[in-house]
Amino acid sequence: MCGIVGLLVKTPAMREHLGELMVPMLIGMTERGPDSAGLAVFTGGAGDYERKISVYSGLLEDGDDFNWQGVAHELKEHLGVSVGLEAKGNHAIFSVNVDPEIVKRWLKEQYPGLFILSTGKSIHLYKDIGTPAEVAARYDFGKLQGTHLVGHTRMATESAVTPDRAHPFTAGEDFCLVHNGSLSNPNGIRRKLEPQGIHFDTDNDTEAACRFLEWRLREGDDLETALKKGFEELDGFYTFLMGTPDALALIRDPFACKPAVVAETDDYVAIASEFRSLAHLPGINHAHVFEPAPEEMYVWKI
Repeated sequence: MCGIVGLLVKTPAMREHLGELMVPMLIGMTERGPDSAGLAVFTGGAGDYERKISVYSGLLEDGDDFNWQGVAHELKEHLGVSVGLEAKGNHAIFSVNVDPEIVKRWLKEQYPGLFILSTGKSIHLYKDIGTPAEVAARYDFGKLQGTHLVGHTRMATESAVTPDRAHPFTAGEDFCLVHNGSLSNPNGIRRKLEPQGIHFDTDNDTEAACRFLEWRLREGDDLETALKKGFEELDGFYTFLMGTPDALALIRDPFACKPAVVAETDDYVAIASEFRSLAHLPGINHAHVFEPAPEEMYVWKI
């Protein structure tokens, strides 16, 4: 059992309050996922830089006190790149003006204990072990701004409680997925994708779903087509919530065993596993509230 939350803000003036509105949603899912939590927020373009790379140092001995400024300086010196840095404890977001694969290869060679969380023009990603309230406070989720976000609280059932196995999972660029449920064929999905050169970081079944859907997008499918192929290939009980640079997408398996509720107003679309995580939102009494149907695709654009 896990908890999912999502929030897409339609009204530009509300985007500076995205994190403030989201934190009670995440904490409301504590009973569904007390062991770890995570969040992917989409902030718009990378500005003067090519890409943003979210990185985690918590697997290292000096994780919370890691010298992110030193890494940024080395990147500038050794690769000759322009580097922006936003650091919060054991998480950092590097903004770079070169192909991010060059930077990621350098980080893996020079700092193999660092874990790369996400890459893209707009995505920032944070995830860690601890209760949702602890993780939200640790990374100042209440101060986050952006257009939309995807969050998750985890109760581990099929793999260890570690930061890298927490959700959201990412693949490619600017794509993330959170999951409530379990897949029965993740190993089959891995065997299908590994010959395509796709590398897996964990044994989590959610990673298999994330990499499958991103692979379909990379092969040229639009989001709706990729999700349709997901219904054909991904076997199990699931509610998936996905984030892309300009959209949130939600699907449930054909039996809809895992709960989900949506509230939509002229100002926002909010998604959670249970209504209690939506009850505080402004205008909720006048929102269109509904339970998503099984094996249907719901996509909301910013």
